[in-house]
Amino acid sequence: MARVAREMVEKTGIDVDELLELLVTNAAAELTTFYYYTILRVNLIGLEGEGIKQIAETARIEDRNHFEALVPRIYELGGHLPGDMTEFHDCSACPPASLPDDPADVQAILQVLVKAERCAVHGYTKICNLTAGKDHRTYGLAQAILHEEVEHESWFSEFLGEGPSGHYLRQGETSPFVGPYMR
Repeated sequence: MARVAREMVEKTGIDVDELLELLVTNAAAELTTFYYYTILRVNLIGLEGEGIKQIAETARIEDRNHFEALVPRIYELGGHLPGDMTEFHDCSACPPASLPDDPADVQAILQVLVKAERCAVHGYTKICNLTAGKDHRTYGLAQAILHEEVEHESWFSEFLGEGPSGHYLRQGETSPFVGPYMR
């Protein structure tokens, strides 16, 4: 399967090794973000933090789903994930979404969250631009993830007072755009 998928993508002129590097580094960003968002979420306490906790949880679960959806495509194209978790963490397309120095500072946590989402938006936009009209499967997946990352960014930026985004919190199902790639 990987041979044909890779061959078809190569015929479009895409450098598959470059694409695989982008997919792997973005998969690393998703898994590490899932981990760091776990720490950030548990520190969202008090009146201000509790109002953000569910939104952070939705973004956390969806980032895990993004990782799960990216892995099959990486292997379909003949790629693989690093065998060492430290190496995987360190190749992340985005810097760690680490807890700020003051874990009680909800505004600082929001800054970390929005910065992580903005990095993800850049990463998936790059993949979309590379694959548009050429690699339909990777493009569709990257576009689905991009839709969700844009929503995550909008949720956190609203809490920072950057203005209304027009996006609403999910009702029920998580990963409405990426879900079809996980079935």
